[in-house]
Amino acid sequence: MGTPGILEGEFFMLGDNACAEGAICAGCRFFGGYPITPATEVAEQMSARLPQVGGLFIQMEDELAAMGAILGASWAGVKSMTATSGPGFSLMMENIGLGVMMECPCVVVNVQRGGPSTGLPTLVGQGDMMQARWGSHGPYAIIALSPNSPQELFDLTIHAFNLAETYRLPVLVMTDAEVGHMTEKVVIPPYEQIPRLERRRPTVPPGDDYRPYACAPGELVPPMPLAGQGYRFHTTSLTHDERGYPSTSDDSAQWPLVQRLIDKIEKNKDQIIMLEEDGLDDAEVVVISYGIAARTALWPIEMARAEGIKVGLLRLITVWPFPEAQVRALARRVKGIVVPEINMGQIALEVERCAAGQAEVSGVYHPGGNIHKPQDVLAAIRRAAGRPLS
Repeated sequence: MGTPGILEGEFFMLGDNACAEGAICAGCRFFGGYPITPATEVAEQMSARLPQVGGLFIQMEDELAAMGAILGASWAGVKSMTATSGPGFSLMMENIGLGVMMECPCVVVNVQRGGPSTGLPTLVGQGDMMQARWGSHGPYAIIALSPNSPQELFDLTIHAFNLAETYRLPVLVMTDAEVGHMTEKVVIPPYEQIPRLERRRPTVPPGDDYRPYACAPGELVPPMPLAGQGYRFHTTSLTHDERGYPSTSDDSAQWPLVQRLIDKIEKNKDQIIMLEEDGLDDAEVVVISYGIAARTALWPIEMARAEGIKVGLLRLITVWPFPEAQVRALARRVKGIVVPEINMGQIALEVERCAAGQAEVSGVYHPGGNIHKPQDVLAAIRRAAGRPLS
């Protein structure tokens, strides 16, 4: 029979539309956004589909307001999302930091395009990956996922909502224009079979002694009350104590608060990090990549293997938190690491940091506008293996 308003079955679907459908299947019922190429189709799909499932779409006046709107909706108890591209992502950074400090679950989708500035509105880029990690000021931790197909864009949008609800923070889906504007087969399972996690609610009744940011011993994520449920709580962008009240006259609250915001991700990263591994057991060269760049590396890997080069693939499905332990372990036993990405060197530098000189790291950079030429990636694999170029 299915669930009213929820799609189910096999579709030939645009990546951006698959993202929207994934959000709906995850339980998203509020979208606040502002049109921007190449993410506009996410907003268009949500504007048509949310009313069909009892949700609400609002086109805000700009990206700052969009980010603020989804934070407010989340505190009211609604799963919420926005979608944007590079220039809008920059404008959202202040309120992404607000969401981190307020511990507000939501999902931000960035369909990356070529930059800097307004750059190439309709053409691909992956230049926002470091901004995803460090774009808002101050010390904090973040979760960022990188899909490489419309199917994975559907799946990872659902997963992003579950991570946001579990760890209480904005979760980023860092896709790109190629994946967002790619049309492929997308399978949407029955609604009842889709895993949907919900934020933990307080188990104590409302009262004057209730502390909204207090954690039980051994826990790092506080339960989250909803506005209107009778709990007295205060939430703020300022450094705050367990009551949520600002604590800015001295630094007594800063260290424990910031450490907990980081620890709730870092101490759970083994459960958060998702990777695709192929041919790593006896690899002498490893390609580390993500998103569409990892997909365009598949043919060069195949060609290199045909030439007798033992080359493996480590695809970053989770980019942040970064899989430091896995990269360090690989660097200890391979000749070289090749990192194709559609920017001028971002994740390659993170790989180089983790390799710590134990393996040579070669970035295959591209400033954006198009995907890599497979021959360029193949040449980098040959160089890393010490093979002569042909």
